Amino acid sequence: MKPAPLGLVLLLAAPAARAQEKPPMIESRLEVLTVATGAREVVHSAPAHFEAPNWSRDGKHLLFNQEGRILVLPLDDRKPRTLDTGKALRCNNDHGLSPDGKWLAISDQSEDDGRSVIFVLPASGGTPRRVTAKSPSYWHGWSPDGKTLAYCAERGGEYDVYTIPVAGGEETRLTTAPGLDDGPDYAPDGRIWFNSARTGVMKIWRMDPDGKKQEQMTRNEEFADWFPHPSPDGKQVVFLSYDRSVEGHPANKDVVLRLMPSEGGPPRVIARLFGGQGTINVPSWSPDSQRLAFVSYRLLEK
Repeated sequence: MKPAPLGLVLLLAAPAARAQEKPPMIESRLEVLTVATGAREVVHSAPAHFEAPNWSRDGKHLLFNQEGRILVLPLDDRKPRTLDTGKALRCNNDHGLSPDGKWLAISDQSEDDGRSVIFVLPASGGTPRRVTAKSPSYWHGWSPDGKTLAYCAERGGEYDVYTIPVAGGEETRLTTAPGLDDGPDYAPDGRIWFNSARTGVMKIWRMDPDGKKQEQMTRNEEFADWFPHPSPDGKQVVFLSYDRSVEGHPANKDVVLRLMPSEGGPPRVIARLFGGQGTINVPSWSPDSQRLAFVSYRLLEK
């Protein structure tokens, strides 16, 4: 299922017997991985829960969400600051920048009785403009021309992939298979990559921008695969993999990041970490396709 407010899925789903337990204390680490070498660098850490980095189009800073706000981390001084998002003060982990870097799409739960709504605002901060009339809607991708948003939405009890003009208007449903279809992100060629549970285990799929030619791209039954992100140069796709026994996309699990050629082929593991929900929900490639940003976590003693 999609994230609960502020990403606290596991806590809200806890059995009644554990309802009085305090949330685990978490250290979040914003890491940058160099794909060619596998080298990892922690560029920011805090004893707090933050999620889902985006890389700016000029390569100079990262965005992430923490406690309902969007934070900006310049990579020179590495001192995070809070972005002005106006009335949108319950941002979740589904957010990202337009291809030209001028606009930011956010998914916020300040309206509609706490259901996620997609807004667009200037990347430098400012007043958000509502795009999706219906909720819940969770942003995941901008089209290469910057005119269309792709997102996951729940309508009538089914979660599917939809698109909508950035300017607003009627939404278009692209998937109709039973079960969860989620995580749509555009490749430079305009095709949409997404994850689907239609085969019984979550796998990576690809389709044309109009929803036609839906094809399965990962098949290894050892893993459940989530959140595919094509590289800016269109050559590779990174995604998050859980053990296939894990249901949904929870936090606090041993997971791997895997990389595959965009035209298909065996994926390879490029990082092992403790994470899951919040690690790489949204596009986080560097503009030159050489590095990836993601969040790993560490449980702290109470």
